[in-house]
Amino acid sequence: MNYGPPIFRQGEPVPPPNPAVTKTEDDLLKALTVSGKKTPRQAKYPQRPGYGTAGRPVTLYANYLPLTVTSNALHRYHIDIAADAAGRSAPVGKKARHMVRLLLDEHFAQEKSGIASDFRSTLISRTKLTEGQFNVRYKEDLEDDYPENARVHVVTVQYTGEVNPADLVNYLTSTNASSLLESKEEIVAALNMIMGQHPKTNDAVASIGANRHFSLRQDSMESFNLGGGLSALRGFFISVRAATARVLLNVQVKYIACYNQGPLTNVIGELRMNNTYRLEKFLKGLRVRITHLNRKNSRGESRPRIKPIHGLANRGDGGASGNPPKVPRHGAGPEEVEFFLNEAAPKPVSVPGAPEPKSKKGKKPARAGPAEAGRYITVAAFFQKEYNMKLNPNLPVVNVGSRDRPVYLPCEVCEVEPGQPAKSKLSGDQTASMLKFAVMGRKPGQNAQSIVSRGVGVLGLGQPLNPTLTAFGINPSTELITVPGRVLPAPKIYYKDGNRTKEIRTNAGSWNMIKIQFCQPASLKSWTYLLIDVAGGRPHFNTPNDLIGALEGFRKTLISMGMRVEPPKQGKRVVLTGKNDAADIEKAILDLQNTHNPVFILGIFYTKDTGIYNCVKQVCDVRCGIRNVNVLAEKIKNSNDQYNANVGLKINLKLGGANQSLQKSDLGLIAEGKTMLVGIDVTHPSPGSASTAPSVAGIVASVDANLAQWPAEIRVQSSRQEMVADLETLLVSRLNHWRKINRNLPENIIVYRDGVSEGQYNTVIDKELPLLQSACKKIYPADQTKKGLPRLAIIIVGKRHNTRFYPTSEENSNRDNPIPGTVVDRGVSEARDWDFFLQAHSALQGTARPAHYFTVWDEIFYPSRPGNPGGAGAADVLQDLTHKMCYLFGRATKAVSVCPPAYYADLVCTRARCFLSDLFDPLSLDSGGSTSGTEGTADMSRTADVVIHPNIAETMFYI
Repeated sequence: MNYGPPIFRQGEPVPPPNPAVTKTEDDLLKALTVSGKKTPRQAKYPQRPGYGTAGRPVTLYANYLPLTVTSNALHRYHIDIAADAAGRSAPVGKKARHMVRLLLDEHFAQEKSGIASDFRSTLISRTKLTEGQFNVRYKEDLEDDYPENARVHVVTVQYTGEVNPADLVNYLTSTNASSLLESKEEIVAALNMIMGQHPKTNDAVASIGANRHFSLRQDSMESFNLGGGLSALRGFFISVRAATARVLLNVQVKYIACYNQGPLTNVIGELRMNNTYRLEKFLKGLRVRITHLNRKNSRGESRPRIKPIHGLANRGDGGASGNPPKVPRHGAGPEEVEFFLNEAAPKPVSVPGAPEPKSKKGKKPARAGPAEAGRYITVAAFFQKEYNMKLNPNLPVVNVGSRDRPVYLPCEVCEVEPGQPAKSKLSGDQTASMLKFAVMGRKPGQNAQSIVSRGVGVLGLGQPLNPTLTAFGINPSTELITVPGRVLPAPKIYYKDGNRTKEIRTNAGSWNMIKIQFCQPASLKSWTYLLIDVAGGRPHFNTPNDLIGALEGFRKTLISMGMRVEPPKQGKRVVLTGKNDAADIEKAILDLQNTHNPVFILGIFYTKDTGIYNCVKQVCDVRCGIRNVNVLAEKIKNSNDQYNANVGLKINLKLGGANQSLQKSDLGLIAEGKTMLVGIDVTHPSPGSASTAPSVAGIVASVDANLAQWPAEIRVQSSRQEMVADLETLLVSRLNHWRKINRNLPENIIVYRDGVSEGQYNTVIDKELPLLQSACKKIYPADQTKKGLPRLAIIIVGKRHNTRFYPTSEENSNRDNPIPGTVVDRGVSEARDWDFFLQAHSALQGTARPAHYFTVWDEIFYPSRPGNPGGAGAADVLQDLTHKMCYLFGRATKAVSVCPPAYYADLVCTRARCFLSDLFDPLSLDSGGSTSGTEGTADMSRTADVVIHPNIAETMFYI
């Protein structure tokens, strides 16, 4: 079947949305409206007030497969893997997964097809299992010639109760407003285990985490070399989702960067790293297959030896042993690393470098009598003698044991196991290659095609079904569902043309500013520039006049956009040498501040450089309080009007101006000037961050009905803490600023909360809502609080979900994606919850990702505008407001994918990462930088590093 874009069933009719689902949604909504109660989902969230009706109807494909679930009661068991008799800790991660597989193979072989697991702590079984404690043998890969030395772990299997998928089906098909299913999450979790059992137990599939699966078979694996020892794999994410009237399987194409499989020598060769510590960091934990020892099991089958790399050979390895290895330096080669070869004992079966072999009963040979006969031998000499292998002396020796018990191997006998996700941050070139593979040139319909063709095969969903699904009575469809959507009309965008207001027509969510001006242009009086060059680099400006000419062209562009711009003051040129770059940059900015006291500094960079950028932002935003925008010298010297105009968008906002506006009728209740919009986000340390990196919370808030200015504040907090700890103080500061500008407090506060997963919705209500309410009680007079003011609404903004929509016809397609303004609020979610998907933007490449909005608290929309057949209901009001705000993102001349409160809050957190770049990205501007703080504990002493200077604290410094 052809699912090529944009019409997936070319030549065939598009199936309509399931009418039974539509009827159940409508009937349930009527029941909820009559009951007037909150949704039964913990009775915390507001019920859906109705489905949206505005906009032009469209039919869309969604990346969901319906599941037929006929299972009855399933039995759930908790499994606990104890430490072994020798006191070695219980396996975790892949080893734990292996232990669970061994448990099923050895003790539940007959029931295995009817058992599913998360391979950590839970079993789900179609039939009752024997409870108790079971011995499971986990053999050490390099020592299992001695069965007595194999690890034996006691695994406890304990019954914890039943879950019944039939209860979930009954709940989802019920139109009873008071229906409640407390076990819904447990049932969905059980179904996810069942759906993931086949790929997780298939050796030809690499399963990453709970629900991402990548084929390793040569006929179905899709990979792309990223360079630097890494490759990208294309695979699939799966997740069972509860939706009105049915259970769905969400399937999404996913990408992951993995270590290149094959010889370790090839991986190291691609890296071209001279720094052995960086090389060790890259290789640490990498699982390799040992190729020089061909061992067989009791059945005569070849038994692979797979070990993780602990590090490179290093001085001090095995220091506690009687004859420690001799390693002259970190990362030494095979001709330098020596280990003690015990020639009196039988030839060791382990690789060189391991401690002396143990006896058949697992005990070390007695040391009574004269010293053991033996000698030191290099790794190179040993492999030449025993295996007739000549080793490369320039490659390091790797340690696949531990620091105390090193097991040394040359790179030539190690092969990297496939499907291992990279732990390091991708370089710029690798990121570009990943985007090329994942996005560029790959149309949305190709992803849809992958799901119903390759995905069905990799996940075992096609016919014949995999044994696990058959045993549990689950039958997935292999056809994507269709859902109803609507295309909301784009608002009218307004700028200025001289003294007149001018309407701009949009095209597919985009427009241009040719011969028009900002709706509120700012003035730029005292400003200067900082030119940053590198020693030995070719100058972009041959003479001072070239630079002056480029700045004059830049100034003319700003003037043409309506700004009043004075000529720049004399700037400074800094030539970086790589020694004291950060200090040199700071000194130059301080000199400019003391000389000219500018309100704005234009940074002109010789090239893109994250370290330089972070340094300039830290100095300007935090230490000096000077507005700053940075440009590339090669762009500014050519007086590219489009480039200059894009820079002008930022400058006008930083100076307090407004770039575009909407007509009041499009802003609804916002136009009354009594509603403050708030955006909140939290960013966490990413892979590669220092162990002391904290989490950072950012808040933005509108200041008036124009929605042009959004000042912000930043706070550091404990690492990985999702709740905003200082939220009460942050909201008080935003309310005080609103009152300073408007002379009164807002009657409504609408919060768009970014960065919250579904499992944390309750956290927002339980912990953050009380802080918001407490802030209001502190600052609002008693007479207003008695009136119920301010009214609050909280909408969670989801960006990292896996729902995608695809057009079903050419006329409803934009670059093979849905048309900007497409909203979906039925077909893929539950009628009891008030949520919707909105794709406001036009994706330039790849598959457009809609934003997901979920209302968890509402005292504004439904109370004042309940579902009303004769007018706009609350659902339409919220959807329409959210959509039109996407046209007010001041840094772009297009609608953006996420509404401005959430988008701006995200940018604030990104700026905070610049201020703390030595923690979030430990490669500092000057080499040799270090982080402070207790190992593994967030460094809370860095609070001052994110406090914006008072001069610009109430500006959009982050834009």
